[in-house]
Amino acid sequence: MRALIVDDEAPARTKLRRMLAAFDDVEIVGEAAGGSEALALAAELRPDVIFLDVQMPVIDGFAVAASLPDNGPALVFVTAFDRYALQAFDAQASDYLLKPVEPARLERAIQRLRTSPRSAPARPHAAAPPAQLLIVDRGVTHVVRCADIEWLQAADNYVNVHLRDRTFLMRRTLESLLKDLAPAFVRTHRGAAVALAAVQAVRPRGNGDAVVVLHGGTEVPCSRQHRAALVQELQRLPR
Repeated sequence: MRALIVDDEAPARTKLRRMLAAFDDVEIVGEAAGGSEALALAAELRPDVIFLDVQMPVIDGFAVAASLPDNGPALVFVTAFDRYALQAFDAQASDYLLKPVEPARLERAIQRLRTSPRSAPARPHAAAPPAQLLIVDRGVTHVVRCADIEWLQAADNYVNVHLRDRTFLMRRTLESLLKDLAPAFVRTHRGAAVALAAVQAVRPRGNGDAVVVLHGGTEVPCSRQHRAALVQELQRLPR
């Protein structure tokens, strides 16, 4: 079982590494002190599990979790606070450990990992959408604010994340990413979704289809089966 430890505090990483050394079937493949480094190492090292702190400067653990590819490593959140437990399990965490971690509790977490599938299941709708995503592009980890995303475009098992001035390719499916970003984003087409806050107009076309015009001028197709739901969500926005 290949493990990656992510915590902004070096003593916490050292302690957890020492505790995990007691398990013969656990190999520590790397450590990260922050979210950007964690995502880069996860892509490079492909661990089976990430022991992930929640509260970290700039990028927290939930933003890291939302930025991992579908069917990525299992997640065990390790934090000093119990108030994040519900959000952690909404993110399909394998376990949730409170600091200081007790050996018996860690052993139960390892046993659960041993008997669980290596790949993570599809994520359900998150209790709290992330404020930002981490997207690795040509070895560089970009921190993208979700508020800056205008629309999403499916590309097989990837998603083109469109900002007003640039586009990033993210290793997620559109369906899975939308579960994390709802309700701020709504699907308009089988292969597209828009940020509700970025919509300027919905222009009807023939056969019930439409075109969604964004504030930046981009036009996104909207099929008739998604048009009514889009308009309904737009009507719910604060005026």
